[in-house]
Order: sequence, then structure tokens, then C-alpha cells
Amino acid sequence: MLSFVNALGAAPIILALKSGDSFTPPTLDHEFNPDPLFFIGTPFEIHRLLLVRLIAVIALFGVMLWYSRTAKVVPSRGQAAVESLLDFSRVQIGEEILGEDKAAKYQPMIATVFIGILFMNLTGVIPGLQIAGTSLVAMPLIFALFVFFGFVLAGVKSRGFGRFFREQLFPPGVPKLVYFLLAPLEFFSTFILRPLTLTVRLLSNMVAGHFILVLCFLGTHYLYFEISGIFGAGLGSLTLLVGVVFVVFELFVGALQAYIFAMLAAVYISLSISEH
Repeated sequence: MLSFVNALGAAPIILALKSGDSFTPPTLDHEFNPDPLFFIGTPFEIHRLLLVRLIAVIALFGVMLWYSRTAKVVPSRGQAAVESLLDFSRVQIGEEILGEDKAAKYQPMIATVFIGILFMNLTGVIPGLQIAGTSLVAMPLIFALFVFFGFVLAGVKSRGFGRFFREQLFPPGVPKLVYFLLAPLEFFSTFILRPLTLTVRLLSNMVAGHFILVLCFLGTHYLYFEISGIFGAGLGSLTLLVGVVFVVFELFVGALQAYIFAMLAAVYISLSISEH
């Protein structure tokens, strides 16, 4: 499917080369290093992607503030929607992995990760915003570090400082000579690779999805308005259809990545507080 979409996205470029017209495909620099919009020339410059993040944060804050002040015994549709997100993070993520007795303690962290990433991801398909707040490395890295320090603090508090690091680096039941090889690998895997993989997984998915959508819709515009004839209109309609399908797909991917991130956060906490 991806190769089919990539072929559709490349169609305007191929047609442009044949006809001598110019087609400018999206680039990393153009999409993810935009010109500043506000406070230009100061340390507080705000560009498009940062503005999208601020909008997502304000929207999330507003929703939660409204929910906390208007919650009723008989919920409205909006209240039910917010509660479904909170219940999903509590039951399907927290209780499924940590168990009912421990999930409540870490629910604020898990819900923050799940709902925060969800709001940031879904800005990528909202008209006027059209880019995910997590499609630049800083935001996925912040969430990853939040999870990293969360599971370390949970482990230290539950197991004790020395015992936690000893259990993480020196798993029991291993011959002592093997520890010379195993301990560096465990350190790299636990304290470096975990936050790195969390960051890269979320970032790569959102960047890839954004590029597919931009390429499809730029291609549609080019084929409709720059390539004359039935062929351009027909192929443009096809790229438009694929773009609409991928908007729905990006909604699914955005929710899925938020779930995976929060689930892994719960898994890491479970590993840090459990006796090895």
C-alpha cells in the first residue's frame, strides 16, 4: 500500500519532468524548519510547529478544565468522551499491565502520556493546523524523558536506590563472569535505548504520515491545476482519494502511537517496581 501511495505521489514529479513544468515536492527543511511567525529575532521565536503545539496544549487544558468544573453524575456526551479516554488509560493500559492494586498510583502519569500524545498527534489532520506536534524531535523526546525519569523514580521509590540499579544491571541467576558483558548491555538497553526507541518510534511514524499526506494533496493540486486534460484530472482525483483515505489512517495511527507509548510507559514502570 505504501509503495502504491508513493507511486501516486511521484506521479506529479514524473509528469512535471516530461512536460517541462516545475513541481516542488515537500522537503524536511521546508516542512519541519519553518520561518518564525512571532517574536522574530528573539530567543522566544514561535514558528508554525511550535504554534500548533501551543494550540494543542491550550485545547487539552481547556477540555480538562471544562471537565473538572462541569462533571455530573449523568454525563453529557462531551463528559462521556473525556471519561472514556481516562477510563481507557486506566483500565486498558494501567490495570492490564500494572494490576488494579498499582494502576491507580501511576494513573496520572499514564493518562498524561496517553492523552497528551493523542492531542499532539491529531493536530496533523486538523484543517488549518495540518502537522502533528510530535513530528519534530523535541516533543517526542520530552515525552520519552518524562517516561524515563518516571520509571526510574518509581523503581527507586519501590525497590530502593541501590537495589533498583543492582536489579536492573545485574539480573539474578547469571554466572558472575557473565556480568562483565551483561551489565554494560543492560545499562545501554535500559537507560539509553529505551528513551531513544520511544522517541524515534513516535517521531518516525508522525513524520512519515505527514509526508504522505502533503505529497498526496500537493500532487492533487498540481494535477488538477497544472496538468491539463482528462488524464491530469483523473489521476488528481485518484491522489485526492488516497489522501482522504490516509487522513482516516493517520487518525488511527495517531491514536495507536499514543496507546503504544503509554503502554510501554506502564510496562517500564512494571519492570522497575517488580521483584526480578
